[in-house]
Amino acid sequence: QVQLVESGGGLVQTGGSLRLSCAASGSIFSINVMGWYRQFSGKERELVADITSSGSPNYADSVKGRFTITRDNAKNTVYLQMNSLKPEDTAVYYCNADVNRGLGWSFQKYWGQGTQVTVSS
Repeated sequence: QVQLVESGGGLVQTGGSLRLSCAASGSIFSINVMGWYRQFSGKERELVADITSSGSPNYADSVKGRFTITRDNAKNTVYLQMNSLKPEDTAVYYCNADVNRGLGWSFQKYWGQGTQVTVSS
């Protein structure tokens, strides 16, 4: 089994910052892309940012210049530094990882449980 545990969400004022962390553990041979998604109330989950195992990031247009995604491969952990937060960033944020569990396994997507980010105006 593979578990993704997120931390770092909370309540912040407009213009503030938060840092999300997501640690993957369990039966892991390798991890390809890791990323962050968010889900607004009543909407589908959308990509915020993701990063390859070699460190190449990709961002949604709405967060470019404000959010930074990084990862620590030795710790199987991905981070999302969120600056200049806006009320429209309020959502549940989910961590995602493409994990290979070893020989005979293909890459599978795993999800964290989600963490609430609320930005007050």
